[in-house]
Amino acid sequence: ILKYGATIISWEIEGVEQLWLSEGAKLDGSKPVRGGIPLVFPVFGKSNEKGFENLPQHGFARNSTWEFLGQTTENPPTVQFALSPEQANEEIYSKWDNGDNDFTLFLTIQLNNDNLTTSIEVTNSDSIKSWKFNWLFHTYLKINEIEDTLVNNLPGELCYDQIISETYKESHPAIDFHQELDRIYQNVSTDKIIQVIELGKVVHNVQRENLPDIVVWNPWIEKSSNMGDFQPKDGYHKMVCIEPGHVNDFVELKPGQSWSAKQ
Repeated sequence: ILKYGATIISWEIEGVEQLWLSEGAKLDGSKPVRGGIPLVFPVFGKSNEKGFENLPQHGFARNSTWEFLGQTTENPPTVQFALSPEQANEEIYSKWDNGDNDFTLFLTIQLNNDNLTTSIEVTNSDSIKSWKFNWLFHTYLKINEIEDTLVNNLPGELCYDQIISETYKESHPAIDFHQELDRIYQNVSTDKIIQVIELGKVVHNVQRENLPDIVVWNPWIEKSSNMGDFQPKDGYHKMVCIEPGHVNDFVELKPGQSWSAKQ
């Protein structure tokens, strides 16, 4: 885990890597990491909403240096990180509303034998002012071959397709990949486990708490070639992003209120 962005860049089960990390990813704090599990706060993508219109894509959590609070339990191994205005990337943070939203983020990462749990708690530390935010775990899962991969448990769900800018109900029994895919599945029951299946075998299960939206993304050929830090250029064959979040609308926190979620 890097302190920069509190980004998990590697997670293995019995020696097998579960996360995809670009060979061109910057791990020196010069830009957000391409791969692993970047953290998206306080805005997903770009937004024209008042207070968010000046923020760059995905906000500042992924390019701020978090404070490492240490290990909280030995078994299972659990660590915590924190971010508040003091640590936040000053230039970007100043563009959120008037640059004076007081917040505290606590990220808890728990490593179990066959799963990884990442939990977030967002607190409005202000005494008088309410504010709004998005949250997303931008998880890059490693796979063997995208063209052999399906994502299931999403038929019938409302979907906003970011490539064609249209909203529709998912009609396919499973999502397959033959071109760039970038969709936000909205208000999906958290009882649903999202599964990544390769050649009939489940290779990843994604469970969520309090994260109703799921972004499914693969950049394919053209977008990969246009991202300088995406290496190798055919790396899109080896990854799929399943990103649990709260991004279809904003969460509003009143002074002193907290919100928590996990994947």
